Amino acid sequence: MSELRDTGARYEMDEQGLTSWADYRRQAGRLIIDHVESPPALRGTGAAGRLMAALGAEARARGLKITPICSYAAAWLHRSAEFRDLVQ
Repeated sequence: MSELRDTGARYEMDEQGLTSWADYRRQAGRLIIDHVESPPALRGTGAAGRLMAALGAEARARGLKITPICSYAAAWLHRSAEFRDLVQ
């Protein structure tokens, strides 16, 4: 597993030679998460959840709130006691 990468429009993390990603936009002190996806081989392994945890830690470190448009991101954040407070 690699560290979180920010391409400016997408956060990415590698596991087992494959990349999971979250497309986002920044707007007025928040990250708008449009889409989260993992390659089929990583689905069900927790890869997207690890990506979301790294993304949440990054948002907190930068003082940003998160607006999840993606249904996966919204559900994950709702279940997360650690990052639920970031949802705006």
